[in-house]
Amino acid sequence: MNNETEFQGDAEQELIRVLEYLLAEDVPITARAVARLHPTLKAASSITRNTARSALLAKFQARQAEFRRWRSRSTKLSSSDSAATLAAKDSQISDLEANVQLLTASHVAMLRAVGELGGFAKWAQFYESYAMIRNKLSTLGESRF
Repeated sequence: MNNETEFQGDAEQELIRVLEYLLAEDVPITARAVARLHPTLKAASSITRNTARSALLAKFQARQAEFRRWRSRSTKLSSSDSAATLAAKDSQISDLEANVQLLTASHVAMLRAVGELGGFAKWAQFYESYAMIRNKLSTLGESRF
């Protein structure tokens, strides 16, 4: 591995660290703010002209906007309302996680049954017109395991 590649990887890791710091401290996330804190990227254009860095910056800006929206909502609610909302969200998350586990188990059972009936060729034939669903299932399987 050459030094430039190692440096680029280190710079990207440092970029993520700086973005996480800005997000945690609720400092407005801008290319200039990142450049001020980053040890090697000293110009905002070093971030905005690089597509990967620019995309990462945009991702963190969107997260910060979402956090700020949630914070503004919670300040308008009483603490008991906030606690009730949080409890409802936790319950909803638990239900969704249980549903994902159930769907995963049912898909494993379905794949075993399909294997007994004719294997992958029959399964692929069934999903032939559902390429988008097949891609989504593939992505979901990669993220779960």
